Amino acid sequence: MKNIFNCAGWVRIFGRASVGIMLVAVSLFGADCGAGPGAIGSEHGKLDVVASTTQIGDFARQVGGREAVVYQILKPNTDPHEYEPRPTDVEATAGAKLVFVNGDGLDSWMGKVLSESGSRAKVVDIGKSVPVRLPGESTGDEVSRYDPHWWHNPQNAEAAVRKIRNAMITADPAHKTVYEENAAAYLEKLKKLDAGIRACMKRVPERERKLVTDHDAFNYFARRYGIKVVGAVIPSQSVQAQPSAGEISRLISLIRREHVKAVFPEKSVNADLARTIAHETGASSHYMLYGDALGPKGSDGSTYLKMEAHNASAMVRGFTGGKRTCNPMRGK
Repeated sequence: MKNIFNCAGWVRIFGRASVGIMLVAVSLFGADCGAGPGAIGSEHGKLDVVASTTQIGDFARQVGGREAVVYQILKPNTDPHEYEPRPTDVEATAGAKLVFVNGDGLDSWMGKVLSESGSRAKVVDIGKSVPVRLPGESTGDEVSRYDPHWWHNPQNAEAAVRKIRNAMITADPAHKTVYEENAAAYLEKLKKLDAGIRACMKRVPERERKLVTDHDAFNYFARRYGIKVVGAVIPSQSVQAQPSAGEISRLISLIRREHVKAVFPEKSVNADLARTIAHETGASSHYMLYGDALGPKGSDGSTYLKMEAHNASAMVRGFTGGKRTCNPMRGK
């Protein structure tokens, strides 16, 4: 007898909070919970990988190539700070051999996913291995005080790629050469990106490199490329925080005093308040950034390389009032 329920049906019945119950139902009643094309277990003989964020998912696909199947939990333009794991995330993690997480508190919900799945996968915390940290950051036994947006410095992205390469080689030594060659080719692209962004920013006078964004996510980018962070609409590394009327008033005064030319909304955050502040101060709000997540397929931010190139180009145009532009991947 054909099962009358599919995976979507069980999700509707049990809800997001009961992923463990849903999986029990799947095992008892045989619900069809195939995760779809490109998901874990969809290709026999491949290395099964789960990546928590869009950036790490992109890195893993670049290194794994045709030898790995990467299930990416976060979808494009998704806010990682407020994400609620879904039953399909748990299912995919249960069958994975490697799980890559961002760390630094950005994807702390992965603890629930791993617990519910009973996964025996090797969990690799990428954030623990990045070499560049911001001044004043520290980590304790229980609470990380690191800014979790480490990928906005391509040097950290390079370290992440090396960490992913090494983990894949350990998990699947038969394809060591493939992972090494894929990683080497991608690392060259990351170096070219870094050099291109630096060249772009040098064309903007330092006094004009003043950044105001939706939330406090671009400190790594700013420090790498000599940009002054004036402030953020949400003065927090998480968009879950809400600015007070006093904080908004102070930011408006600061934007005027610093003669900031642009307020940069973000693709994964509601841009209404940023646009209102920009209108109030006479600044532009035309140039949007990719902060916490990559964009959808076909967008300017669909890959890490495209995301960071887009951000650099948008900043150059915003800083200069639209007078300058650049393509970081071409260095001009």
